[in-house]
Amino acid sequence: MQLSVIITTYNSEEWLRKVLIGYSVQTEDDFEIVIADDGSDLRTKTIIDLFKSQFKYPIQHIWQDDEGFRKCKILNKAIVQSRADYLLFTDGDCIPRKDFVASHLQAKQNGTFLSGGYFKLPMNTSIAISEEQIRNQNCFSIAWLVQNGVGKTFKLSKLTKNKLFSTLMNWITPTKRTFNGHNTSCFKSDLLAVNGFNEEMQYGGLDREVGERLYNNGILSKQIRYSAICLHLDHKRSYATSETWKKNNAIRMFNRKYKVTAIEKGVSQYL
Repeated sequence: MQLSVIITTYNSEEWLRKVLIGYSVQTEDDFEIVIADDGSDLRTKTIIDLFKSQFKYPIQHIWQDDEGFRKCKILNKAIVQSRADYLLFTDGDCIPRKDFVASHLQAKQNGTFLSGGYFKLPMNTSIAISEEQIRNQNCFSIAWLVQNGVGKTFKLSKLTKNKLFSTLMNWITPTKRTFNGHNTSCFKSDLLAVNGFNEEMQYGGLDREVGERLYNNGILSKQIRYSAICLHLDHKRSYATSETWKKNNAIRMFNRKYKVTAIEKGVSQYL
């Protein structure tokens, strides 16, 4: 297989259902899905079981006990279980456009990781998206989104399907090319070389910290935010605190200052 799609989730089974529908209609099917589940209850397993027959390869459901926000740990476990040499990281609240996987595979390049973005939806629009609208891709139509509660802003241009426009915007956008947990891909070997995700970190920049260590290890970033499109469904973030942000920012500042590559508490614990 060409790719492992690693999707994080936690007790958001209705959003995950919409996301899995999105992956079931991809133009490229040579990939596996690995669900990195940070302690969801049986409702999530029920949703995953409904989709097991809809993909070329069996869905892997990597689960751990619910002991608070431990996203880095479940991601490291999922990395070890992934079977492809190239990994795409996203979240269980991000619906991919049908060319999402193909866009990542077309843009992949040795010595780089790919930095994608998302189009964030309000709650009423997130709820309004049905299975039919994902399958026929209406939910990626600017007109449909505006009719269903999305304000008219320049950010809607990210959904333009013109390849020339998306290539130009990838080049000129002022947005930094960061490692984004909702839309980033990289070679598995590059990630293992920096020991994966840092389990000393909780919510707040944990994904960007990986990208900074990859950069310290000679891996550059490549912008694809206008090419690889996903819709970010709305949700609360009760796990975000000022304390975790402060701790995480201190770790990132230290890593940048001292050019840290591999961290101690990472994926090597599970190899």
